Amino acid sequence: MNEDEDFLEDEVLLEDENSSDEENSGLFEHLNITVDKKQEPLRIDKFLLIYRQNSSRNKISQTCRAGNVIVNGNPVKQNYRVKPGDEISVLLTHPPRENVIIPEDIPINIVYEDDDVLVIDKDPGMVVHPGFGNWQGTLVNAVAFHFQKNGFTSDLDRVGLVHRIDKDTSGIIVLAKNEYALSFLAKQFFDRKTKRLYWAFVWGNLAEDSGTIRGHIGRHQKKRMQMAVYEDGSQGKHAVTHYKVLERFKYMTWVECKLETGRTHQIRAHFKHIGHTLFNDERYEGHQILRGVNLPKYKQFVKNVFEVLPRHALHAHTLGFIHPTTKKEMYFESPMPKDMQDAVEKWRNYLQNS
Repeated sequence: MNEDEDFLEDEVLLEDENSSDEENSGLFEHLNITVDKKQEPLRIDKFLLIYRQNSSRNKISQTCRAGNVIVNGNPVKQNYRVKPGDEISVLLTHPPRENVIIPEDIPINIVYEDDDVLVIDKDPGMVVHPGFGNWQGTLVNAVAFHFQKNGFTSDLDRVGLVHRIDKDTSGIIVLAKNEYALSFLAKQFFDRKTKRLYWAFVWGNLAEDSGTIRGHIGRHQKKRMQMAVYEDGSQGKHAVTHYKVLERFKYMTWVECKLETGRTHQIRAHFKHIGHTLFNDERYEGHQILRGVNLPKYKQFVKNVFEVLPRHALHAHTLGFIHPTTKKEMYFESPMPKDMQDAVEKWRNYLQNS
C-alpha cells in the first residue's frame, strides 16, 4: 500500500475517495525532534534523512513544500538549515504504522453490542485511535480491553474502526466486530446511506432558521492544521452541510447539522466560512469572543462559559445504519453531554438577567 493513502483504506472504502470522517484532524505527527546542542548547521532535508532512513530526499522535499515540516512552530522549506535547539515536527496525512494495540482498562459508554457491531457514546476529550502523539488512552485501546475481558478475539486492525470523530467531539460512533460487518458498514458510509445528525453551538445569530452551506473543502494554504472552503472549486472536494436553528442565544446559536458529504472538519470549516465559527473552537479561532458586547460583565460571562465547555461545541447526536446481519435499520441517539448542557443553561440565564 502506498504510504500516502488514507490509513483506513487498506481495509475498507470510506465516504469519498480516501476521505476520512469529517471530524478527523487530517495530519499526524510522525517525528518530533529537539536538535542536539552540538549539531552543526545542515539542510533540513539531509538532516531528516538520518531519522527517516526508509524515506527519500525527494519525499522529504515534497513534505516540506506541502508545509508539513514544522520548525519552532513554523513551516520551513527544504533548504532550511537546522540549528541547535530547534524543535522539529513532521506531519503526514496518515498515522504511523502502529499495528500493536495495547488493551487498556478505560471506561467507555457502550450503547449497544452484538456479534457484529459495537455502538459507543464517546465522551469529549477521548482520542478515537492511536496516533498524533496519542498512542495510549484512546477509544481503540479501551475497546481492545473490553474485547479481551469478554473473551472476544478480533483479527481486525484497529478493532474494526469504520469511521472517526475528533477528540473533542462527543457522541455516537460504531465499530465492526468482524470482516463482513466492517465491509458492510463501510459501504454504507461510502454510499452516504448512514443517518447522522450533529449538534453544534456557533458564534452569532444566524440570519435564517435553516439553510445549506456549499463549498469545496481542502487544506488551508497557510494554517496546515485547518481546512478551508474554496467556493470556486479550485481546490479541495465538494462539500454540502444542511443546518437548522434549534435555539438562539442572541450572540450564540444552537444548530442541528445534516451532512450531505463527509469531509475533514466539514462543519467547523463551513461555519467559519460563513462567519459563524464554532463556539470555543480553538483551532479555528472560536475560543475568542467573536460576538457580543464590549462590557466587562459580558467578557467574564463568556470566560465562565468557556470554563464549563472547554472544547469546541460539537456533538454527534444520532447515527442510523442497516445492521450487517439482520438487515434491519438501527438508530441511536446520544443526549447532549453535560458540558454543553451547562453552557446552554448559562446562556439562558444570562439572557433572562441582562
